[in-house]
Amino acid sequence: MKNEMRARVKEHYGKIAARVSKKAKSSCCAGGCGCSSGEITDTASFYKGIDLKDLPVEAVNASLGCDNPLVYAQLQAGETVLDLGSGGGIDVLIASKYVGQTGKIYGLDMTDEMLRLANENKAKMGVQNVEFLKGYIEKIPLPDESIDAIISNCVINLSEDKEKVIQEMYRVLKPGGRIAIADIVMLKEIPESLKRNTDLWSSCISGSMSVDEYKTNLRKTGFKQVSINPSHIYTKKVIQQEVLNQEQMKQIQATDLEAVDGAFAGAQIKAWK
Repeated sequence: MKNEMRARVKEHYGKIAARVSKKAKSSCCAGGCGCSSGEITDTASFYKGIDLKDLPVEAVNASLGCDNPLVYAQLQAGETVLDLGSGGGIDVLIASKYVGQTGKIYGLDMTDEMLRLANENKAKMGVQNVEFLKGYIEKIPLPDESIDAIISNCVINLSEDKEKVIQEMYRVLKPGGRIAIADIVMLKEIPESLKRNTDLWSSCISGSMSVDEYKTNLRKTGFKQVSINPSHIYTKKVIQQEVLNQEQMKQIQATDLEAVDGAFAGAQIKAWK
């Protein structure tokens, strides 16, 4: 199941990147990750106060996040930063401004199409302090204690080995380093059959951990000052309109929608090494 789920996720996000590259319409949801409470579907809603005008439109359209981790990452000039699951590069490109020319930001992604799109966006921006890497978040291709801060936007829930992801984050962080992650958390239990539903998983829903499980795994690995703040509740309406596309909706029964109503939320997750 592990390889099957990873392959499904890669295919899902590869298709999104291909659509964006072809200038097809894309929202921050539309069958990907990244919805919030209410009727929010505009990527810019997560980036209030940040000027997105100088970013390539493809970077904005490929954004599939569930919040803006840069708000609570508090990045500083000269820092070395890692974005897990960087996609089309929106958070990396914005973060490059914060760390400046004396800093460095890496974007890690496993999908060739997203990496290609991200590098195209990097070239359009003309930034020199950015590097996109191909790899898995369960095996980060960077040395021990080489990173000041890790950001991630609605990606860790996609992994089937979240404990390994957390261990890898801890490994690459410098002493005193921090994580600032936007991710989906589970607020109530759902049927096991829904947890293994590939459409719900690749849409960032069914693979999420509970708040207590997330905290336990972070603390067990060694993280301190752990805080998790669920902020955007995923109602049945949000899931119907903003998380799953029409084809995916055909595979979901009405009873399943009732089971997931209010079961998930976008959360701000912070911790220090």
